Amino acid sequence: MSVTFPEYVSVSYDDGRGESAADYPTLEDKFEKGVAVAREALETYERPAVMWTGGKDSTLVLYVVREVARDLGVDVPPVVFIDHYEHFDETVEFVERWAERWDLELVVARNEDFARLGVDVGESVPVADLDERNRRELARLGYEGDDLTLDPDTFEGNHLLKTVALNEVIEARGFDGIFSGVRWDEQESRADETFFSPRHDSEKYPPHDRVHPILQFDERAVWDAFWNFVVPDAVEGYPAGHVPAGVDDLPGDLTPADLPVSPKYWEGFRSLGTESGSARSTDDPAWLQDLDGTTEREGRAQDKENLMERLRDLGYM
Repeated sequence: MSVTFPEYVSVSYDDGRGESAADYPTLEDKFEKGVAVAREALETYERPAVMWTGGKDSTLVLYVVREVARDLGVDVPPVVFIDHYEHFDETVEFVERWAERWDLELVVARNEDFARLGVDVGESVPVADLDERNRRELARLGYEGDDLTLDPDTFEGNHLLKTVALNEVIEARGFDGIFSGVRWDEQESRADETFFSPRHDSEKYPPHDRVHPILQFDERAVWDAFWNFVVPDAVEGYPAGHVPAGVDDLPGDLTPADLPVSPKYWEGFRSLGTESGSARSTDDPAWLQDLDGTTEREGRAQDKENLMERLRDLGYM
């Protein structure tokens, strides 16, 4: 593993500091900044990658990166999907279907040790049975138990199943810049992020940068971007600006499977995490809900436990 960050990277880690979504008042302003960030990143990093969960935010990032890559005449970077063993089946199917449709190089990050041991989510495993890296990571967290219950929504489970899996892929592939779909308004621990964010402490993670092209979007703007750009550009004949009131309000003979919109959003989920740790807000599609008066991630288990800041310090998104 490289323990130093490459000297060829020169970006401003202060870009965006002290700003908020209000500093980019229109959708055009937000896209203009997102494109500028993606362009600088694609011109700067030699081995970039895009974090893709299949959710709305990372899909918007992927859209911006694909558009800029096309304009620059360069390949779309590999997309990294973290398999934490408890995705909705529909999420996995969505990612695989659109990765093939968009001809993406899909890289699956997975902590293979738990597959080796045949441990399912919710089951316990003796810590002594884990491989050396997982035991070392648990010790770094201060974990003192003899057994570990596999749960990606706990502090330890999230770190092992998501962050460690991501770090292993970054290390193996030598990625130097990771595009991520975090937003300023999404979670308190992300409110101080900048467009280019260093992760250079080799004691915590393989040195790399995080690139955040959609920090300046809020939840409403993300959905506006979908119905005006992401969906029309992906689906021939889809009228730009048409916001479907439901499955029966799609143009022509289109179905939700024809759109690059994760199926769970149609069912009322606004933020996608683990199958057991996510909850729908209402039965209305996500974009029709009260986005201003309610909290987007209130159904996410890891957020309820106020773990995000600690997780991000260890390298989580």
